[in-house]
Amino acid sequence: MLNYDNPKLVIETAKLEPGSITWRSPSNLAIIKYWGKYGLQLPKNPSISFTLENAFTQTTLEYAPKVNLEQGIELEFFFHDEPNEAFQKKTTGFLERLSGIFPFLRQLKLTIRTQNSFPHSAGIASSASGMSALALCLCSLEDELFSSLNEDEAFDQKASFVARLGSGSACRSIFGTLAIWGESSDVEGSSNLFAIPYDEQIHDNFKSFHDDILIVSTGEKGVSSTAGHALMEENPFAQPRYLQARQRFSLLLTALQKGDLDAFGKVTENEALTLHALMMASNPSYILMRPNTLKLIELIRAYRRESKQPVYFSLDAGPNLHVLYPEGVIHEVRPFIESELVPFCEESLWLPDWIGEGPVQI
Repeated sequence: MLNYDNPKLVIETAKLEPGSITWRSPSNLAIIKYWGKYGLQLPKNPSISFTLENAFTQTTLEYAPKVNLEQGIELEFFFHDEPNEAFQKKTTGFLERLSGIFPFLRQLKLTIRTQNSFPHSAGIASSASGMSALALCLCSLEDELFSSLNEDEAFDQKASFVARLGSGSACRSIFGTLAIWGESSDVEGSSNLFAIPYDEQIHDNFKSFHDDILIVSTGEKGVSSTAGHALMEENPFAQPRYLQARQRFSLLLTALQKGDLDAFGKVTENEALTLHALMMASNPSYILMRPNTLKLIELIRAYRRESKQPVYFSLDAGPNLHVLYPEGVIHEVRPFIESELVPFCEESLWLPDWIGEGPVQI
């Protein structure tokens, strides 16, 4: 089992100058969904995700020598320039759990300043972008202090491992274009402990895909993803679901490699609806889709039938809809989105997005 605990990563605080590190990390959209986990943030089935570009979190980690070394993690947290006690408490707990991996954190006074380009906790994987940005800052800080992560592959793997501990889906946001998380005999090097990139193996049809996000509701979703994963423990359809996910995983890999848009669309839409069906079959059951979510799905399906354009939908654990289509049809599809779909969004809010190249250090 991979173990990054390293008690040697301690610093001489008297020699440390204050500094800061900033990373911008994207959200991602899982096509094969991760829903159900075991152990320490380990997935019950492998997942595949597109890395986005415009939906991102930008996080700055400020650090300075700590005066009182007897205390645990010393942290101030600002979200969109405002103190946020809930996020501070959650992040402090996360950093405490990482003290074996990054023991130097207990020697520092830390300040985190973070902001999203999209609504938080509305089902657009804000935990994925947020935790991946933080993990990247932590790994950059380690490398800055100890020159221990000079190789890109080693840096990315550790960042993915650390991001997973904060939010499972965050481990996929470390990589651009497309990432795979979860062990599968179909993909060499795949792991439950970290994600791996899968961009070179896919057809050009998918390398310039668009993902326009329709904001049906900016409100915080009624049930967190953490609670949703926990409810899978007693879900009567859990085991058939994990088998189904593995079968769809194989089907999707074939579609991605061959450039088969129709097969891609069928798997993508079925996965999105299965995710929400599992929520409705939980005990207690819950529904995150809203009436306009269903209306948008109907409009997309009708448009596809009539126009024959390869435009598809997906959903994360929330009410907001992702509209997926290749770059080659943007001049036909975008007018449809703007005229027919956007009016069903909250205050006509939507985020034009596309497949991105991954995180960037600022």
